[in-house]
Amino acid sequence: MNKGLTNALVGLLAGAAVGAVTGILFAPDKGSKTRKKIAKQVKKSSKEVSETIGEKVDEMKEKLNDVAAEMRNKAHVAEEKIKEKVNSKIHSKEASAN
Repeated sequence: MNKGLTNALVGLLAGAAVGAVTGILFAPDKGSKTRKKIAKQVKKSSKEVSETIGEKVDEMKEKLNDVAAEMRNKAHVAEEKIKEKVNSKIHSKEASAN
């Protein structure tokens, strides 16, 4: 995922959390009830952020695994080409020696 999208998601989550806390703080409730609401909202927001981060980590792992597999494949192809060239040189030297 690109950095701009990550920043946008983080900004969205932070904005939602700030908006929820602001709404709770300006609501005409008792202090103890307001503190409970804030604690509940913080817990909910924390869970959402953790889930989002977990999803992004999983996506990055998947992309990294894909890149690693592609690199291994390219390395294998390069190795085979080098072997072919070496064998070709060996056979042409053997043929010219006979």
